[in-house]
Amino acid sequence: MINAAIVGLGWWGKSIADAVQGKSQKLRFVHGVTQELDATREYAQAKGFKLSGTLEAALADPAVQAVVLATPHSLHCRQVIQVAAAGKAVFCEKPLSLTRADAEHAVAACKKAGVPLGVGQNKRFWPSMAGLRRVIASGALGRIMHVEGHYSNEHSSKFFAPWRDLPNETPGAGMTGTGIHILDAFANIAGPAEQITAQFISRREGADPRDTVSVLFKFANGISGFLGAVRASPLYFRVHVFGDEGSVEALGETQTVIRLKGGKTEVQDFPKIDSVLAEIDAFADAVAGVAPYPITTDEMINTIASLEAVIRSIAAGATIRL
Repeated sequence: MINAAIVGLGWWGKSIADAVQGKSQKLRFVHGVTQELDATREYAQAKGFKLSGTLEAALADPAVQAVVLATPHSLHCRQVIQVAAAGKAVFCEKPLSLTRADAEHAVAACKKAGVPLGVGQNKRFWPSMAGLRRVIASGALGRIMHVEGHYSNEHSSKFFAPWRDLPNETPGAGMTGTGIHILDAFANIAGPAEQITAQFISRREGADPRDTVSVLFKFANGISGFLGAVRASPLYFRVHVFGDEGSVEALGETQTVIRLKGGKTEVQDFPKIDSVLAEIDAFADAVAGVAPYPITTDEMINTIASLEAVIRSIAAGATIRL
């Protein structure tokens, strides 16, 4: 059992703790860090971990073997480097950083310290996406030519916090909330992007975001792609991969649709899993030396490189070459 600290106990930090504590057979939280100590004491007591106000306190705790970061985006790179320097494994919620340079610094720090790095891309663990990867690996689609992805949800309205509205924390509209999951899928399926062109349209009325992002991709291997994200729209998730012999589509968490030449269509439905628990368990396996974390550091860097390019393309209104 890996003893870990969780840093950041806002909406998502508590979601991670709720998914893991008392449910994982591989990792448990023994220490929590929050700036809202008084408001969080009862929660920490119920979950059975001690509470402190600084990352330094968690790193100084001899019981802590690993650290899970659920903090504002701009803090991630510095905190990953700090945790790695303390010799502890680190799991960082998405996005790993907001620039490629910072992602590379974070990866290099963990490599230098010899500690595992995990990143919070729980959609990678959805059964629908596992099914999609199996079909691609089988070769049934022939040559992969094009990828599409869309992820929208209502979290910007339901779980809106002031820090999430700061340009330096959530650049690129819905990209750090939903689009980043599609970028992770693209990095895994199509590899590094070569050229990105993004469009941003805002229809904001009141406090909550109302906007859309549309992105065209050309990948280094010649595959083309398209991404869409709408903030404040009902939940919708789709990743679709097209080859010259067929296509495979992940719809939501549990359905994969395979379409092959000749009109053959197969729909695969899978049982739902707790994907947050699955990614933390995978991180625990990496800490224990059982298996590498299933998202490679190259994929982590390529995802952030694409994120940065989307942000730059929106700001410049131009195509960005990576």
